[in-house]
Amino acid sequence: DVQLQASGGGLVQPGGSLRLSCATSGFDFDDYAIGWFRQAPGKEREGVSAISGKDGRTVYADSVKGRFTIASDNAKNTVSLQMNNLKPEDSAIYYCAAVSLVFFDSLSDSGWRTFGYWGQGTLVTVSS
Repeated sequence: DVQLQASGGGLVQPGGSLRLSCATSGFDFDDYAIGWFRQAPGKEREGVSAISGKDGRTVYADSVKGRFTIASDNAKNTVSLQMNNLKPEDSAIYYCAAVSLVFFDSLSDSGWRTFGYWGQGTLVTVSS
């Protein structure tokens, strides 16, 4: 079975950093893209970043470019999200997801919603 386990969330002050990790299993990592999505109370879930397991191509939401970095370790089937200079508006539950590269076009691609696999989220709270 496909499994995705997000971890690394916590409470941090504005300007601080956190590193999220997504451990995956049950699928061919090289044939999938792994993405991070987040959802804050009262808001729609939004894409944050994603990376191709095949060629390492990355995509970022404009709101996190320059602050967040996504990386993959294909040997370990893991993906990390290094989050720096965190802002209160980054507070959300962060989910990692996997989707076949056939459907990997952008973070808003309906393929994530329709065909993706989702793990449990990890809570990130940025507050003074």
